[in-house]
Amino acid sequence: MSAHSDSKSSPLPTYFAVWIALLFGTGLTYYAAKLDLGVFNAAVALIIATTKALLVALFFMHLRHASEKLLKLVVISTLFFLMILLLLSMADFATRTWS
Repeated sequence: MSAHSDSKSSPLPTYFAVWIALLFGTGLTYYAAKLDLGVFNAAVALIIATTKALLVALFFMHLRHASEKLLKLVVISTLFFLMILLLLSMADFATRTWS
């Protein structure tokens, strides 16, 4: 049996609370997009998106109860693919001709 199925309580209230938090985050994203925050627009959007992604990963992907080795694997692979994305984007940006 899995490690998180030993608890007597149902995870359903937790799932609903996380779902409500994600809905609130979506509304907050919409509201923040309507505000003129100047240079902080991207930073605020990324903070909200990161928080929502963290909620999804911890609760719906069950990483909150995962082993430490699995967490390290997820973090390392995420950073690896992020670096690939950034390197390819920068390579494309560097090779463009600007007229």
